[in-house]
Amino acid sequence: MYRHYKNTTENLISKINIFNLFNKFFLYLLIFYKILDAIRGFCYTESSYKEGLSNMMDINYELYKVFYYVAISLSFSDASKQLFISQSAVSQSIKVLEKKLGITLFIRSTKRVQLTPEGETLLRHIEPAMNLIKRGEAQLMEASNLGGGQLRIGASDTICRYYLVPFLNKFHKTYPNVHIKVTNQTSTKCVDLLEMGQVDLIVTNYPNSRLSHGDHIRTIHSFKDCFIASSRHYKELMGKKLHMKDLLEYPIMMLDRKSTTSEFLHHLFQQHQLDLVPEIELGSNDLLIDLARIGLGIAFVPDYCIPDDGELFPLDIQEELPGRTLVIAHNPQLPLTKAAKEFLNIL
Repeated sequence: MYRHYKNTTENLISKINIFNLFNKFFLYLLIFYKILDAIRGFCYTESSYKEGLSNMMDINYELYKVFYYVAISLSFSDASKQLFISQSAVSQSIKVLEKKLGITLFIRSTKRVQLTPEGETLLRHIEPAMNLIKRGEAQLMEASNLGGGQLRIGASDTICRYYLVPFLNKFHKTYPNVHIKVTNQTSTKCVDLLEMGQVDLIVTNYPNSRLSHGDHIRTIHSFKDCFIASSRHYKELMGKKLHMKDLLEYPIMMLDRKSTTSEFLHHLFQQHQLDLVPEIELGSNDLLIDLARIGLGIAFVPDYCIPDDGELFPLDIQEELPGRTLVIAHNPQLPLTKAAKEFLNIL
């Protein structure tokens, strides 16, 4: 009895779902036809609705393209020249479009061609679309020889400031008409941008738990991380050899847990059976350096962003810290733009 009840319930739910899907589908069709009604200027009977829907399904872009050129020139002859087709082909295309839409688009006479009110309505919708297509084609043509186009890169603030800027400068001087868009995010968030297709390239720290190894990744720089402290506030540590366990006696400042640097450092302490509890976690290496300078703690930062001003010094750690790299990566599921390829050549 329970099984019968369960099957009956499942069948009922299935029928309700199908009914809801049908209603949604019919609603979308109704909305679509209301738009067409605005162009035609009259309401449909049920039979004309079905007939019109069937006709609309096979109207292609080429028919609207022919309509556009006739409408802006008001000449079948001029349109045929711009489209590189015969005048009879233009005339036939307009007839097909009018038949499928069920409306008259042009008033034809021996002297001139005029748009009907319905034709003017259709042109108001078609013209912006054609302009967008033309603009897109122009941008693609410019981008093909790097007379235009766009380069989209994702990287952290630190990587941009201390590594990427000289290369971006060189690329900009070589291709001044290419728009450069840089998105600042953590190295882990940059992988999300790449997967969603919001950037062409990312430059990140590696290892990166979000980034799998493969041909789409290239190492571009190697670096070491350092513990740094103020020579004025931590003078007693200068020239002193320290073990990693000794560091736990001092306030440690580092990037927040969403960063690859945090992953790296926590893993490093775990390898030595040590539990790291940082005093301060921030989203900026520059701010960590500023706080280390005023003596708020010992900061963990990449060596390439440490200022050489004598106010800070690297701690001498007995255990060797493994090195890391900067890598540049692209999405292997998406084709590389010409701008992205040229930037890779510059690195």
